[in-house]
Amino acid sequence: MQNQARVVVVGGGIMGAGLLYHLAQEGWTDSLLIEKGELTSGSTWHAAGQCPSFIADYNMAKIHDYGNRLYPKLEEITGQYVSWHGCGGIRFAMKPAEVEWFHHVASVGKLVGFHCEVIDVAKIRQLNPFVNTDGVLAGAWTTEDGHVDPAGGCNALAKGARAMGAGIMVRNRVVDIKQRQSGDWEVVTEQGNVICEMVVNAAGCYARQVSQMVGTDIPITNMKHTYIVTDTVPEFQEREDEMPVMRDPYPSAYYRQEQKSALIGIYETIESKECWTHRGGWPEWDSENELFDADFDDLAPFIERTMERMPIWSDLGIKRVVCGAIPHTPDANPLLGPAAGLRNFWHCNGASIGIAAGAGCGKYLAQWMVHGDAEINMAGLDPRRFGKYAPGDYTKAKSHQDYEHMYALHLPGEERPASRNTRVTPLFDRLAEQGCKYTEANGWERPKFFSPDGREEEPGFRHNNVFEVVAEECRAVRERVGILDLSSFAKYEVSGSDAETYLNRIIANRVPRKDGGIALAHYLSPNGRIAGESTITRLSDGHYYLLSGAAAEDRDFDLLEQGVGEMEDVKVSNVTEDWGVLVLSGPRSRDVLSGLTDSDLTNAGFRWLTCQQIDVAAVPVRALRVSYVGELGWELHCPMARLLELYDAVWAAGEAQGIANFGVYAVDSLRMEKAYKGWGAEMTNEITLVEADMERFFAEGKGDFTGRDATIEVRAKGVTTRLVYVEVEAAHSDVHGGEPAVVDGRAVGVTTSGAYGHYTGKSLGFVYVEPEYANPGSQFDIDLLGEPHRATVLAEPVWDPANERLRA
Repeated sequence: MQNQARVVVVGGGIMGAGLLYHLAQEGWTDSLLIEKGELTSGSTWHAAGQCPSFIADYNMAKIHDYGNRLYPKLEEITGQYVSWHGCGGIRFAMKPAEVEWFHHVASVGKLVGFHCEVIDVAKIRQLNPFVNTDGVLAGAWTTEDGHVDPAGGCNALAKGARAMGAGIMVRNRVVDIKQRQSGDWEVVTEQGNVICEMVVNAAGCYARQVSQMVGTDIPITNMKHTYIVTDTVPEFQEREDEMPVMRDPYPSAYYRQEQKSALIGIYETIESKECWTHRGGWPEWDSENELFDADFDDLAPFIERTMERMPIWSDLGIKRVVCGAIPHTPDANPLLGPAAGLRNFWHCNGASIGIAAGAGCGKYLAQWMVHGDAEINMAGLDPRRFGKYAPGDYTKAKSHQDYEHMYALHLPGEERPASRNTRVTPLFDRLAEQGCKYTEANGWERPKFFSPDGREEEPGFRHNNVFEVVAEECRAVRERVGILDLSSFAKYEVSGSDAETYLNRIIANRVPRKDGGIALAHYLSPNGRIAGESTITRLSDGHYYLLSGAAAEDRDFDLLEQGVGEMEDVKVSNVTEDWGVLVLSGPRSRDVLSGLTDSDLTNAGFRWLTCQQIDVAAVPVRALRVSYVGELGWELHCPMARLLELYDAVWAAGEAQGIANFGVYAVDSLRMEKAYKGWGAEMTNEITLVEADMERFFAEGKGDFTGRDATIEVRAKGVTTRLVYVEVEAAHSDVHGGEPAVVDGRAVGVTTSGAYGHYTGKSLGFVYVEPEYANPGSQFDIDLLGEPHRATVLAEPVWDPANERLRA
């Protein structure tokens, strides 16, 4: 038995085989896959093999598109039967908002490279003459996707990996995984042990059990999914063309041709079920090729609706029933990337549409492992986007919700109820009494907007019924003073005699040298790509307070903790839940605060971009004079237990100044007017500070630090894309992100985020474009919901470009 490897991949389904293939393709042929049964014997073998291009998430669309381009040629590459059926697919729109969504997906297709066309009912009937289109408004026709034999595709990837030199062991269960003192891993199997540099958990339905071998857990629930295959369809015997794969909200089902039979897959919209509930959701280790009894009482209404759609199937018998396990995560995206808190332990699991995603997940995770970065934005795939709160009941409820809404459009602004109120601050009830409508970020409930009359948001792609509500919140901040609970910030303390030297080594900016100094800093990969962003405050010599975005809590903690050298005197602590944060911003914020503290709040006494530890209404506060909304203001950081006390005092003092609550909808509008960029959107692992127009935060003269030389090299070579700030001629909708920038019918860039600037009356956005279109005054079109809208590159923020109000 092989006892050494660079990488051990645990699990031989489509995700593990896809990763092994691409590790070998990247040159890491000394990788070994270990499978407890035979390849495909978990969830892969029984999958229906759907490979849809239709997906709105820009990065997941790239993952699916890659697989749809590889599978058709994989048989020729490897000599292994794959059975690719490039029959295309059609998704039905039953509501006007779904038609708008289809146009957005079609625009994503222009960027990624797949063809998606919004078609009318007549065209649908032409492509599928057997389908009943009652209630259908339009179809999204993807011409280059289809379905593949799952076992064939998986075995072809495995065969290709073997041909390149990678190893595969079957019938050998991993029973334990241990990290050695050297940092290497020891994978304990039934047949012996393997020492390796890296381990990848690609164990599918067993991924939680494998994760727990190393003392961690992940958010996965194994859901039951059923599809049926009918007897032979006479109409299919009489024609050569294969019908497209149909995806239909009415029966909450996909249905297609399976050779000369029909295949119908159901996603029940109620009473969805987990697997192995008698064991708490844990599969038996000796389970192999396991199927469950389907509950036809629950499935019958959905099957009947499918027969309404395809009357030619109504009298057919059932040839085969497949009810098997499919892993689901809380947000439907797979888990691709490092395990929180561990070095060189990776995840490649959690894909609910695993056959479609397996090849692409393997490609981009292999890039990350081998080169340190991937070509796509991995933030929405990184397992560390979920914290310790997520495994268990939180994920179960989210997974049921995701499963039951498989064909229900999740509209922008729509808040779904599962697993809410998981992480709340002491202000939760008080703000709810004042009309707060919450949204979720990494399990935290944080204010989205405040409803003055009890109205609920009517979500959609266009300006909606809370448009003016948010506009009033923006006016309050610009003209008076606003207050916001933003305790969801990730917060860390870094201390020790080597803290300054250490931080200067891992960030691109210079660490503040004076007590109270504040700096915006970025973590770079060795390739110079942007790995994270924090605000760093020097509290005292050797003591720093760092803030990151809520979604980056575990990821940035790993960057900080794992960056400490063996001989360095540095301690890193995650204090996120210890400190609450109130944002107080607006031209009257000094007037409000001055009545609650004896500290000097004048410009001379409290400069912009500095921090002081002061008392506010007898509450000890770390007051940071910063503002993400572009106004005079402070972030007030206090012990979480005293947050309500501080809020009540500030609110009472602010009533005479017209204080108002505001939420993150308003923040997004206000930050866009200031042209403030966001991590995970404008700043990602795909680009460097050069492309992102962030070189003012690149202190190359301070000495060596991670990513320095690579960034200088990128700048010297020149870049192929640049970030620009634009005004868009749009009346009723704004940039969401992922839309193409188009010149003469050719995509020249992609949007990252946008919002309506309520105070300036402008629709604004950020776009990465080819350098020739990056000059101020350059124009191009942005495709919004299927319609071109002219965008003009701006030279400076539309609000307070000289930062005079921040310094007021």
